[in-house]
Amino acid sequence: MNLSSILAGLRGVPTIARRELAGFFDQATAYILIVAFLTLGIFIEFRSLYASNIATLRPLFDLLPWLFAILIPAATMRSLAEERRSGTLEWLLAHPFNEVETVLGKFLGNWIFALVALAGTLPMSIGVLMASEADPGIITAQYVGASLLAAQFVAIGLWASSMTRNQITSFMLAIAVSLVLVLIGLPFVQIGLTPMIGGAAARLSVIGHFENVARGVIDLRDVLYFLSTAALFLVLSIAMVSRERLSHGRADYRRLRVGTIAIAALVVVLNLVGGYIRGRLDLTRGNLYTLADGTREVLGNIDDIVTFKLFASDELPPEVQLTLRDVEDLLADFRRAGGGQLVVEKIDPGDSDEARTEASGMGIPELDFNVLRDDEFEVRRGYFGLAMQYADQREIIPIIDRTDDLELRMATAVVSMTTDARPSLRFASGFGARQAFEMPVLQQALGDRYSIGSVALDGDTVPPLNPDSIDVLVVAGPTEPMSALALERLAEYVDGGGAAMLLVEGTQIDPQSPMASPVTSGLETFLEERGIRYDGGIVYDLASAERVQMGRQGIFAVVRSYPLWPILFRGADHPVTRDLNNLSVGWASSLILTDSARVTPLWTTTEAGGVQAPGSPIAPDMQAFPDESNLGVEVVAAAVDFALPAEEGREGDGSEPAGRMIVVADVDFLDEQFVRSSRQNLLFAANSVDWLAQDEALISIRSKDRTPPPLALESDFAKNALKWGNLVGIPLFFCLAGALRVTGRRARAERRWNEKDA
Repeated sequence: MNLSSILAGLRGVPTIARRELAGFFDQATAYILIVAFLTLGIFIEFRSLYASNIATLRPLFDLLPWLFAILIPAATMRSLAEERRSGTLEWLLAHPFNEVETVLGKFLGNWIFALVALAGTLPMSIGVLMASEADPGIITAQYVGASLLAAQFVAIGLWASSMTRNQITSFMLAIAVSLVLVLIGLPFVQIGLTPMIGGAAARLSVIGHFENVARGVIDLRDVLYFLSTAALFLVLSIAMVSRERLSHGRADYRRLRVGTIAIAALVVVLNLVGGYIRGRLDLTRGNLYTLADGTREVLGNIDDIVTFKLFASDELPPEVQLTLRDVEDLLADFRRAGGGQLVVEKIDPGDSDEARTEASGMGIPELDFNVLRDDEFEVRRGYFGLAMQYADQREIIPIIDRTDDLELRMATAVVSMTTDARPSLRFASGFGARQAFEMPVLQQALGDRYSIGSVALDGDTVPPLNPDSIDVLVVAGPTEPMSALALERLAEYVDGGGAAMLLVEGTQIDPQSPMASPVTSGLETFLEERGIRYDGGIVYDLASAERVQMGRQGIFAVVRSYPLWPILFRGADHPVTRDLNNLSVGWASSLILTDSARVTPLWTTTEAGGVQAPGSPIAPDMQAFPDESNLGVEVVAAAVDFALPAEEGREGDGSEPAGRMIVVADVDFLDEQFVRSSRQNLLFAANSVDWLAQDEALISIRSKDRTPPPLALESDFAKNALKWGNLVGIPLFFCLAGALRVTGRRARAERRWNEKDA
């Protein structure tokens, strides 16, 4: 049978689909379903969107399987059940439409109806994209996943409708099957299953596959799951419609039954073994789920065998199975990128005493986890860690508890094992500047890659700082005036081709007052000579800021936006901010860039930014900011590259040694409280050190941050317009469209009748 004959056999599908759609939109029920779906979904989304101030549509799409599990059965319940009850199904099949055309046509019509309902959320998505740095690739993938999910649930609804003549029975059956596919993927159900059954249930569950697509990756395994299950229920629907026209004693009926059972078994087996299928399309901005160029560069430079050993027990809890899948995918990508120089082994320590001894010897601990057996919890033990070996060196990830930074940890381990010399990172001591041990989070992040130490600048004699022995110099927040000799040595180092990260504090916070007093460190003149001025004020942002707890009033905790802790956005394009969304700072100062050729703004406020004079109160409940006419964009961090041509009129011709600087008008952003709430702070600092050391291989890996960006609406009008325009405007649009369509149905019928008589 060729393609043309197959298409000829499906010629009636569009006709039936149009008939099905017209049946929907000629009835008020369809509009009621759409309005209820949109009102609930949009309300939940905006409640979370504005409460968290994070630009993500995940609240809507996390709720979507539950909404579809009700909406779609309600839409499909009449498709075949009502046709059978009223006797029109036999009439329909008596025309030149066969069972396949009928079922596929009704499937297409119902699917388009579900997509129309889903399309009602598009204005909200477009508004979020316009008001933030949200990733359009992730949102696109979320809608692709929602479309596949709708196809699956429509097929289930048609099958339920084909099983009975009663619409209510069809509705309840479709809801039951849809909810089972949702529930078997949830932890509270998984914990009561054996690892084998739980793993199989997770692979057959809607939740895991839908969440994988909704994160921004179209994986072939997930597409296969949705398409195959939809095809299964369509085949079952066709079989149910066909069996009424076949005698149960005839061979055709037996072939239909055997073929249906075979297809059902094939779909189940295909999804259970589908974990071995590879192929995915990464739609995220920056290809967050694809190996970074830096990783490929690192793996391409391996000069001897590197072995990765994944220690994973077969009886891990079901909720870990999807994480295990991500780990195995990443290891497969590493193996391909490493060519023959990278070997991957998967070991189950439960298989033998030797395997357990090997895991223990490499520092992979045995984990305890709960399973539910006989209505009570039992403790089981298992392994889930990774060991990496190169010659006699070894790097260990004892417990894999997350995968969002696993590529970075693995690539960093390869670099650490295969590189003999480590760049030197020195913290300047004296004048109140912070040392490495006072920034433990940064020290831990860079300890594997850099030789970290200190260099004194506060002595009576300060030796010259040699760029050949100090790859990166950090001056972190001096609070006392630096000596002329210290500033001279710093100038010699930078002008001689050195690289420095300067974390300058324009103010010092007195927690007793609480007030901010200006700080003079001597770096003001040094920076002004190099294209940057900064004052002692405190930057604020009225549109984008961290939320702080003001205390409690009775049983209620009061949370308020604190403009003096602004959430900054990327300035000009630069390697150190690539793929990062924002930076959280506290009591930072403003930088004024006077050399636009060599100085690049890295992080800025929104247009609702400003500077508060020193000496003003900093308590959240004592803030008084000027009116909005004085607001504008403020720069808080900048990069200086002396290899670029000098600004016209500035001394020098661009031929001096190529020094580099990163200047941040804040040091508190690396405190634990800020890093804990915004991991991108740490990523930015680490990227800055790598860029200064002119070793940028890991920047593209480290910057693959999956944290959604903040939502920064600069006026209450924009905020209310986005919310109420979608929450009220979109449902109202469908109400008006439904009223016009339904009330005009009689007039259209009379017009067609008159045209027929004429």
